[in-house]
Amino acid sequence: MTAANNEELVKRIARLAKQNKELVEEIRKLEEACGRLKTENDKIKALYSKFPQEIPGESGSKEKSLKFSMATLLFADIHGFSRIIGNVDSVAIMDELDEIFYEFEAIADRHNIKKIKTIGDTFMCAGGIPVRNITNPVDVVLAAFEIRNFIHQFEVKKRGGENRIWDLKTGVHTGPVTAAVTGKKKAIYDLKGDTVNNTSRIEAISEDGAILISVMTFELVKEFFDCEYFGKVPVKYKGDLKVYRVTRIKPELSAGGNGLLPGNAFRTKLGLIRFNDLEEAVLDKLEKELPARLYYHNVKHTVDVVTEVELIGWAEGCSDEEILLLKTAALLHDAGHTVSYEDHELHGAEYAKMILPGYDYSPEQIERICSLILATKLPPRPSNLLESIMCDSDLDYLGRSDFIPVSNTLFEELKAQDKMKDLNEWNKLQVKFISGHQYFTKTARSLREVNKQLQIERIRRQINN
Repeated sequence: MTAANNEELVKRIARLAKQNKELVEEIRKLEEACGRLKTENDKIKALYSKFPQEIPGESGSKEKSLKFSMATLLFADIHGFSRIIGNVDSVAIMDELDEIFYEFEAIADRHNIKKIKTIGDTFMCAGGIPVRNITNPVDVVLAAFEIRNFIHQFEVKKRGGENRIWDLKTGVHTGPVTAAVTGKKKAIYDLKGDTVNNTSRIEAISEDGAILISVMTFELVKEFFDCEYFGKVPVKYKGDLKVYRVTRIKPELSAGGNGLLPGNAFRTKLGLIRFNDLEEAVLDKLEKELPARLYYHNVKHTVDVVTEVELIGWAEGCSDEEILLLKTAALLHDAGHTVSYEDHELHGAEYAKMILPGYDYSPEQIERICSLILATKLPPRPSNLLESIMCDSDLDYLGRSDFIPVSNTLFEELKAQDKMKDLNEWNKLQVKFISGHQYFTKTARSLREVNKQLQIERIRRQINN
């Protein structure tokens, strides 16, 4: 070894020794601060045990317990400290870790997933909490993909993909949980139960870059992701739990077919499942807010139209996305009645613009849904196939065998609002309307047109000239 090399080595050792001394001093200060905080914390706990209602900031923040029958938990362990060598700036490394956790939380928010807490270097979040939803297993696995992609891109940005520091192990599991909720201004959720423990076990056996899911999660996401059997994890008193590795998004559902990012087909398929949550929320709103005098424009009519648009839509060869748009428009087409009987289509469209972004509908989809809602305004004048399906479904009862009792509910509704008084005059109006009405789709014509002509004759026999 030359003298120059020897001198450089000595300088490097001196720098490392100095840095080590600084770190030791920093650790000592942190330990002292930790000791002071512990002492203060013990004092507060002691005071709280005597006067639980008088602790500043705790008034009204009693703990309550909530049970969720289906939640999906994600444990993401970010690690890499063992790879930190040489004169790496420790402060910069901690800043990187903060940046990573900040992005993890942002990704969770985008997928309607609740951050629970950070345990050391492990990020814990849960789908289906606090708002219950049916798509939380898919939402969480999709978020796991995005988190993993972010770590890769982060390393490329920071170090060009070489001398990688950070890596990720992920575990996901679906099941029931109990949540202890505290906090007055911001709710804090502490999850308990076997689901939490099993998720932690799955994360513990995971490998760098792997997304491992339990068999429970697998059964709920297998239509969206390609998975391969990974192994088993022992569960106390319950035997072994099967675990799968998620390899990619199904190519036919991914953007560009590469299995990395969800495509339109993925979002549509998920949207058709998420529609169930939307339907539950809207029907609940209609049950509570529709005026009692709406004997025809009630929840039953809405459900009938949702069913009919799907039936006619499939028969007319509509795509999955078109079926989703039709069902959504049908669900919301009479929601405006909660605001006003007049111009209820316009109010329904406004409600759609307000509620649908929360269910991941795109602006373009919302615009089309609003057009479909407005197309149901009488007299019907559809300008395309989807509008024709909406109009035919909305007036499907004209050709059904239960036409007479259904039309009588509409008469009672109009009578309650002083818009119609005489049943005989109503029947005359019905004959005139039905005689001039036409179904626009081939499916509706084949299913309802013949029966509609029979209804005209039935009504005419009830008219007293």
